Amino acid sequence: MQSKERVDSQQIAGYAQQVLDQSLCVIPNLIPTAKIDQWYESFFPLLNRHIEREGHKINRGPNRYYVTLPFVPPFSDPEIFENDVILGVVEQIIGKDGVMCQLATDTPLKGSDYQEVHRDTQLLFPETGKESPPYQLAVNFPLIDMTLENGPFEVALGTHMLSKQEGLQRLETGEARLEPVLLKKGDVMIRDVRHLHRGTPNHTDSPRPMVVIGYSRRWLFRPEVSIQVPRATWETLSDRAKFWLRFNPIVEQLNDGEEKYQTFAY
Repeated sequence: MQSKERVDSQQIAGYAQQVLDQSLCVIPNLIPTAKIDQWYESFFPLLNRHIEREGHKINRGPNRYYVTLPFVPPFSDPEIFENDVILGVVEQIIGKDGVMCQLATDTPLKGSDYQEVHRDTQLLFPETGKESPPYQLAVNFPLIDMTLENGPFEVALGTHMLSKQEGLQRLETGEARLEPVLLKKGDVMIRDVRHLHRGTPNHTDSPRPMVVIGYSRRWLFRPEVSIQVPRATWETLSDRAKFWLRFNPIVEQLNDGEEKYQTFAY
């Protein structure tokens, strides 16, 4: 799929290098805002239903909700998850045989709080205490502009290749610091999920949804995270899309069960 603005291979390589060096990159104006607005409108019934059913769970903090998106229109839009720029960066970091394994949202509402500083995954081999090359990426984009008031994502750049203990020590000494990432509608952030980060309070009356599309190396399996692909949708996908989704369950109808992704912070 073509991006909103043409980005050549050298620019894609530059974005990938930013992720390797700093733990994230931001690609501005990548997704048409009309698409974002459509997602925003379609998201609210899902959020309201989730709050009714699982609002008592505060594993991500008070008034902060993780909601999986169904892989149906508008959320199954190949111009987003199969975007040439996004996949170009992803392929350079986790390989061309990777997988798409997650489609969800994180949304703080008024009354939310600071999360504890955390990572989204643990060491592949905890007994070694050593980091490895990247193996899991999050592609994030907000459904409204992110401001200092509505709960921006904060990250300590460059901590993805440190142990959590060393990263926290650098935060304590001021050698590293948490910085907000203020994304506009249409901007896309690609990040190594091992860096230290946290969600912050939303002080406004408007929910602030952030989409996450997860991509990982082909051999990484986290059973609590997956995408149910309706067979009717599967039959409309390109060969490339089917390849990236190849390890996800294909279902006759979506299972509207409880969220399984509960343990998220490491």
